[in-house]
Amino acid sequence: MIKVDVSNVISEQEIAKYQDRVTKINKMINDKSGAGNDFLGWVDWPENYDKEELERLLKDAKYVRDNFEVLVVAGIGGSYLGAKCAIDALKGVKSPDKPEIIFMGQTFSPNYTAQVLNYLKDKKFAINVISKSGTTTETSIAFRLLKDLLERKVGKEEARKSIFAVTDKARGALKTLCNQEGYSTYVLPGDIGGRYSVLTPVGLFPLAAAGVDVKAMLLGAQEARKEFDNDNLKENKCYRYAVSRDYMLNHKRPVEMYVTYEPQMSQISEWLKQLFGESEGKEKKGLLPTSATFSTDLHSLGQFIQDGSPLLFETILNVLEPQEDVSIPSDKDDLDGLNYLAGKKLSYVNQMAFQGTLKAHQEDGGVPCNVIYIDKLDPKTLGYLFYFFMRACAMSAYLLEINPFNQPGVEIYKKNMFHLLGKKGY
Repeated sequence: MIKVDVSNVISEQEIAKYQDRVTKINKMINDKSGAGNDFLGWVDWPENYDKEELERLLKDAKYVRDNFEVLVVAGIGGSYLGAKCAIDALKGVKSPDKPEIIFMGQTFSPNYTAQVLNYLKDKKFAINVISKSGTTTETSIAFRLLKDLLERKVGKEEARKSIFAVTDKARGALKTLCNQEGYSTYVLPGDIGGRYSVLTPVGLFPLAAAGVDVKAMLLGAQEARKEFDNDNLKENKCYRYAVSRDYMLNHKRPVEMYVTYEPQMSQISEWLKQLFGESEGKEKKGLLPTSATFSTDLHSLGQFIQDGSPLLFETILNVLEPQEDVSIPSDKDDLDGLNYLAGKKLSYVNQMAFQGTLKAHQEDGGVPCNVIYIDKLDPKTLGYLFYFFMRACAMSAYLLEINPFNQPGVEIYKKNMFHLLGKKGY
């Protein structure tokens, strides 16, 4: 489904030097013996997921599609980024499909929150709240506001049928509320962290409600699980990508820029930035993940990438077959000088932009570029890609000799914020 070319970033000789370390780390991942091993449940999830729960989830998702205009997903970080990026990538940024999927609980912005609430006043909406603890501040505020609006619109009894929760199996504030109110509830597995949770009900419920074939996504992840369960660096493209990242960090290229040529894939870059940034950015280590969408950003960041400080390397996600295409028409007067392109597809122009930019950046700009060639972006391929990047991230972080699954730095701002807000105990 994908081809990974790291040849411009790292040589075969340098890749081979990583073999012993990769063999050791791959065993750690499979044996669940490395740092943070309590959160390696995602490794086997594509094969071990709860089949009965998935069928119930699909039934509830169909109920949402059949009965509501809008589904509001309340979550932050991994509790929304995976679903958001998948829906955009597969449905497009201007999808007319119903229900409309809106995201809340990922910001404290009063403007954004008020605008969404005002929009929902005249809509028949359901809520999908996602939180392991039920006390994540952004998400909890959003859910309180949404629940209040929904109960005032339709009454408490009807609201119970319109709220779907993903939370801990047995404990936490949200789980307690679900038990009290009788909300339809799905499990966020205790051994899977938020940024690795896109293939659990965290991502699957909103995706299924959006009409995405989530079984195909899981099938793609299953294929990736089987393919990448080996330590052979001559064959394992997931680990080849991982060692190329480590090599760049050790050769004074501390910034990885994720590049796409489709605006609807820009949220995949956001998901990748959280996955790698939160997993690796510890102990003063790790690459800084950033992103760009070409050709748009070639007219803003392009100059810096080509001629600026040599800080970065690129990882380009290039989709070869678009979901839709457009032909360029001929014009009698040809004042814009574009008749040389008449009859050609816009996908052809996009690919020529990719090839021309790749040559400019690699050969003239001296920017190392990984390229991930994707045949076409469909649910199965996206599931495969999700697993590819999660496994690569675990390998990359273990190469840095850090725990890929904690985020101690995130807690510091929360403590300061709670103190300033006057929360008891802070």
